[in-house]
Amino acid sequence: MNIDALLYGISIWAIPAIFAITLHEAAHGYVALRFGDDTAARAGRLSLNPLKHVDPVGTILVPGVLLLASALHGGRPFLFGWAKPVPVNFGRLRRPRRDMIWVAAAGPVTNVGLAIVSALLLHLVPFIPAVASGWAVANLINSIEINLILAVFNMIPIPPLDGGRVAVGILPNALAYPLARMERLGFFLIIAAMLVLPLGSLIGPPVAFLFNIIAWITGHG
Repeated sequence: MNIDALLYGISIWAIPAIFAITLHEAAHGYVALRFGDDTAARAGRLSLNPLKHVDPVGTILVPGVLLLASALHGGRPFLFGWAKPVPVNFGRLRRPRRDMIWVAAAGPVTNVGLAIVSALLLHLVPFIPAVASGWAVANLINSIEINLILAVFNMIPIPPLDGGRVAVGILPNALAYPLARMERLGFFLIIAAMLVLPLGSLIGPPVAFLFNIIAWITGHG
């Protein structure tokens, strides 16, 4: 593979991935502020600038290595990464348990919103010079896919994923408290699940469903 093709392949995945991951995190901070916690604001993390949220390892190194490996082997990229978590002090929320649901859900909702915006922007491709139109289409389609995968994956009900925190806020105490205590082990459970379970078959159907819904509501059939 020549260097131009390699850079092209990385760019059409890296750009939408960075925006999807970092804006997901920013959304948590903005909603937390709305419900009374200014921790992210005081830390300077209420920004739509991706550079404010980039984690050198999770946002650049890990996705970069995966993209490079897939490009060199000619396979479809397997993307995994994370941004610097936006600091949220749930104890400072006005109604911590209820408001935690909205703060946690903000990330996946933002990803779905970005997927919709990307689908709408596809209608503007005919106005882009031909030399850049293919690159723009690839970025937008990949943006839809990446954002939907992030939204669905993060709604898996295991803390510290957003779905776990939403579940803690919704479930009765008898179930919520044991689930909340899992957060310290949650990251290891998630990694173990990714290694053992066919996650593609678990999140693939809801991602495909959302993709089709977005295609329909944005006029792509």
